[in-house]
Amino acid sequence: MKKIYTFLLITLLLFGCKNIHKKENEIIVGATPIPHAEILEFIKPILKQEGYELKIIPYTDYVTPNIALQDGSIDANFFQHLPYLEKTNQDRGFDLISIGSIHIEPLSIYSNKIHNLNELKEKDIVAIPNDPSNLARALILLHHQGLITLKDPSNLNSTQQDIVKNPKKLVIKPLEAGLLAKILNDVTIAVINGNYALQAHLNNPIAQEGKESPYANILAIKKGNENLPKIKALINALQNEKTKHFILEKYQGAIIPVF
Repeated sequence: MKKIYTFLLITLLLFGCKNIHKKENEIIVGATPIPHAEILEFIKPILKQEGYELKIIPYTDYVTPNIALQDGSIDANFFQHLPYLEKTNQDRGFDLISIGSIHIEPLSIYSNKIHNLNELKEKDIVAIPNDPSNLARALILLHHQGLITLKDPSNLNSTQQDIVKNPKKLVIKPLEAGLLAKILNDVTIAVINGNYALQAHLNNPIAQEGKESPYANILAIKKGNENLPKIKALINALQNEKTKHFILEKYQGAIIPVF
């Protein structure tokens, strides 16, 4: 009986070690499906040439990837922008950092009624996302397009109460972000998130956020791992010129590389 217990203990230890310790040449990255996992799939051959095997773990929520990164289940994640990461660190006491910006999924202005923002008339209806983060983003975009003036356009928590000038008396309507692409015929313009624009196959926006936006999507890692060779190989592959061309060609402006 003692021999059996010893055998079982050794087996469990060996099995556990096999699953706890990652392969030295394996890079495990958590990502949301579109566009992040698609971009990661593209760089697999680039990393393979460097001797690394990229394993992509898909996530469909915005909470689990950071928990998995903090506990070491994955080496990096690719799904979020820096303001979100910083808020997560603050709320949960995590020590996650950005190792580099990859792309922006820009908020863009679309319309089925006008072709240029100069065509906007007094009291035209402007639909924007109603969640706090994207509402502020939309207002900042409208500010930079000269349609409104905000008290502080660098304030990422801006609300409609922060509008100090609205020369055309535009009627700004906050609505559920997922509905905006569906109500384009009912408003003059709508400010739509990149993922929803992709899903609705929208193209040719009138205007959109640019590289200066603080909402660029980042590659996040745990602090202290920034000098690991595999992390350096990963960020170099993501910021490769081939990757830039892939993003530009595949997403046709709905996703913009920022490196």
